Amino acid sequence: MKEKKSINTMRLSKRRLIQVYAAFLYNAHIRGFIQGSIYTGKSKIACVPGLNCYSCPGAVGACPLGALQNALAYSGKTAGFYVFGIIILYGLIFGRTICGYLCPFGLIQELLHKIPTPKIRKNRITRALSYLKYIILAVFAAGITLWYGIMHGITIPGFCKYICPAGTFEGAIGLLSTLANADDFGMLGILFTRKFIIMLLIALICILCYRAFCRFICPLGAIYGLFNKFNIIGVKVDMNRCNNCGACVRNCRMDVRHVGDHECINCAKCMDVCAQKAISVKAGSITLLAPEGGCSGDKPDSEKKRKLFEKITWCIALVVLTFALLWFNFLDPSLKKDDELPAQQNQAVKTEDVQENTEPVETDIPVGYEVGNKLSDFEIELFDGSKFSISGAAGKPVIINLWATYCGPCVQELPLFEELYKEHKDDIVIVAVHNWELAEDDPKEFVKSKGFDLPFALDSSEQTVWKAVGGTESIPQTIVLDRNGIVIYNKRKSVDKALLDSLYEEASAGYRGFYSKFLT
Repeated sequence: MKEKKSINTMRLSKRRLIQVYAAFLYNAHIRGFIQGSIYTGKSKIACVPGLNCYSCPGAVGACPLGALQNALAYSGKTAGFYVFGIIILYGLIFGRTICGYLCPFGLIQELLHKIPTPKIRKNRITRALSYLKYIILAVFAAGITLWYGIMHGITIPGFCKYICPAGTFEGAIGLLSTLANADDFGMLGILFTRKFIIMLLIALICILCYRAFCRFICPLGAIYGLFNKFNIIGVKVDMNRCNNCGACVRNCRMDVRHVGDHECINCAKCMDVCAQKAISVKAGSITLLAPEGGCSGDKPDSEKKRKLFEKITWCIALVVLTFALLWFNFLDPSLKKDDELPAQQNQAVKTEDVQENTEPVETDIPVGYEVGNKLSDFEIELFDGSKFSISGAAGKPVIINLWATYCGPCVQELPLFEELYKEHKDDIVIVAVHNWELAEDDPKEFVKSKGFDLPFALDSSEQTVWKAVGGTESIPQTIVLDRNGIVIYNKRKSVDKALLDSLYEEASAGYRGFYSKFLT
C-alpha cells in the first residue's frame, strides 16, 4: 500500500512540475509584474495552448479562447482561419491533456481544492452540470461575440468580458497590484465588481468541488473535449488487458463515463488504480508513462528508454525556459522600444507663451505627460492626409484620445468626442489615435463606416503618440491640453459628456483658469 502511494505521489509531482513549468513559460515576461505593463512583442500574435489571459502582465502569448472570440467578432469582415487552425491543431495533438497538464488556471483550481474543507464528490448532478460549459461556449463565447461583431461592428468577447475569472485574476488584479497602475483604480466600475464577485464564487466552488471551473464552465475545455477521441497525446487503454471493472471511472474526480471521453483531462491518476495495468499515457505509439511493470508490448529495455527520454526532454525544457526568461525580460528588441522615453521627456523648457486672454507667465515647466507638464511636440499624419502636431495646435485646447476598434468602451465614447468637435470646431483640436500594434481591423474602414468627421490617426510603428502621452495597453485614454500645451488631464478611463464639457472649459481658460495654481 505504501509503495502504491509512493508511486502515485511521484507521478503527481511530475504532473505538477509540468503544470508549474507551463505557467512560467506562458508568463515569462516577469518584468511585467514589476512594471505593471503588458508585453506587446511579436509572440503575442501566437496562442498558447491553455487558458492564460492576454492581459496578464507576464503573458507572452495570446489566450486561445480570447483569440477565438476576436476572430468570431471579425467574421463579418475577415475570418481568422489561423486561430481556428491552431485550436484544431492543439486539439488533435493534445485534446484535454492541455487541461490536465498545460493550463495555469487548472493548476490554480487544484491548489484551491487542497484547502481543507468538506468536499463535494461527483454525482449525477455534477455529471449533468458538466454540459453547462457547452451552453456557455455557445452563448457567451460565440453568440454574444458574433452578435456584436456582425450587427454592431464592435468586438465584445462575451466570455472574457462577463465571466472569465482568469482575466480578472491574471489580467485586472495582476495589473492593479503594482504601484505604477495605482491611477487605474479610477477605471473600475460595476463590470469589474461583478466579475470580481464571480471570480470569488468560482474560487469558492473550486475549493469545495474538484476543478469546478474546468468541469462546468470553461468553454476552452469544452472545445478540447471534442478532440479527446482523436488526440495523439493522452491516456490510452489496452483493451486486451482491460476487464471492464470500472475502477478507473469510480476513482476519477472528473465526470467521466469512460477513460478518454470528453470529460477526461488525461491526468493518468486512473493508471494507479487499474489492477490489470491496462492504462498508459502515449504519444501515438510511443509510451510516455507506463503502469508499474510496464505495458504489454514493452521490450526489455523499454523502461530504460523511457527514463532516458524523460531526462532529455526535461533538459530541453529547462533550456527553453531559460532562453524564454532571458528573451522576454532582457533581449527582446521590443522591450528597448517600450523603455524609450520621448526625446525631451526629462528636459525642462523655458515657457514664455502668452496667449490671448491669459496673463504673461514666465516659468520653467518640465516636458512630459503628467498633469502640470508641457507635452512634448510630435507630428502624425491623419487619415485624410493632413498633419497634426502639438505646435500646430498652439493657442487652442487639444484633446487626444487613444482608442482601438476592438475596444467596446472606446467605440462607445467616440460619438461624445464627435459631438464636442462639431460644437467647438473652430476653437478646439481633437484627434483620436489608434495604436499601431493593436490595429487588427482596418481603422480607416471602421471610421469611414461610422461616418465620423472627427480627425483620426494611426500611431506610427515607433509608437510616437503613445510614448509622448504615456500610453499603455489600458484603453481608452484621454489627454487634454490647455491653450499653452500643458497637460491638465491624462487618465485611462472612459469619459462622459459632462466631463468632456468641463475639461473643455478648463482647457480654454488658459493660465487664468485651472492651471494658475500650478504656476504661481
